[in-house]
Amino acid sequence: MVIQQLSISKYAEVLDLWKVLGLEPRVDGRDHPDHMDDQLQSGNVVLLGKIIADQLVGVVLVTHDNRKGWINRLTVHPDHQNQGIGKELLIAAEAYLLSRKGIEVYSALIFNDNSASKRCFQNAGYIHWEEVGYYSKRVSPES
Repeated sequence: MVIQQLSISKYAEVLDLWKVLGLEPRVDGRDHPDHMDDQLQSGNVVLLGKIIADQLVGVVLVTHDNRKGWINRLTVHPDHQNQGIGKELLIAAEAYLLSRKGIEVYSALIFNDNSASKRCFQNAGYIHWEEVGYYSKRVSPES
């Protein structure tokens, strides 16, 4: 029941969990298993997961650029929400970035209507920067 690093062999379960939560993974693009395997092999991406009774109940995608860590897609199965699993995953992501990569700055992008995630990050000491805008450019819709 501890947080563990997930290999590509668990990735189908990760995709299933993301779909249950409505995250719409881009399986024709960056979320394709082959692309994720390449990302995991790069050393800049790690998947951390919480498994209970052989079921993946929570996952976080942790990335970094060697100076700042990003907490991405922190998700907990609806049947296991409000039990502290999101906080456990967040703490594990920070610990991974600090202990294995020496990274001391962590960021996350959270949709405006995701009040549960906002609370989780605020309770963990994250500051909301209202004056920051998010810009994105995609080569294709699948990117």
